Amino acid sequence: MFYHISLEHSIQLHPRYFGPSLLETVKQKLFSEVEGTCSGKYGFVIAVTTIDSIGSGLIQNSTGFVVYPIKYKAIVFRPFKGEVLDSIVTQVNKVGIFTEIGPLSCFISRHSIPADMQFEADSNPPCYKTPDEEVVIQPDNEIRLKIVGLRVDATDIFAIGTLMDDYLGLS
Repeated sequence: MFYHISLEHSIQLHPRYFGPSLLETVKQKLFSEVEGTCSGKYGFVIAVTTIDSIGSGLIQNSTGFVVYPIKYKAIVFRPFKGEVLDSIVTQVNKVGIFTEIGPLSCFISRHSIPADMQFEADSNPPCYKTPDEEVVIQPDNEIRLKIVGLRVDATDIFAIGTLMDDYLGLS
């Protein structure tokens, strides 16, 4: 799910960047350091929307760098157990299906794929399909899945999904 939340970050800046474009440099450094990162607490930072305040810089005695505390608002993507999401299949093999939901990696075990779907290693590319070949799941397909488990690290989130529910599977 997507949220718009307030966050804080500190930027370290070398004195060579001081000058008329200092604030623009601080903003660009914030965008490059924060966008595309993941924190276990808040999720994946998709985009910085507004910068609320840039605090006064504090000079570090040991290095001479200046630290600017910044308060900003960002759009974050935080998945939850039980959430139904659309994903793109990246890999199919005999143990299951690997998908991506934006920046989130998700694995669907073969035990969480409907029993009528069988793995076809001989087809090119390998896929899961029903006996009548009405449903074929292969790389680059869009599928709808339900998250049944999450592992949250300090800097990343991994998900386990299932297709064993109503209205899940090929989109």
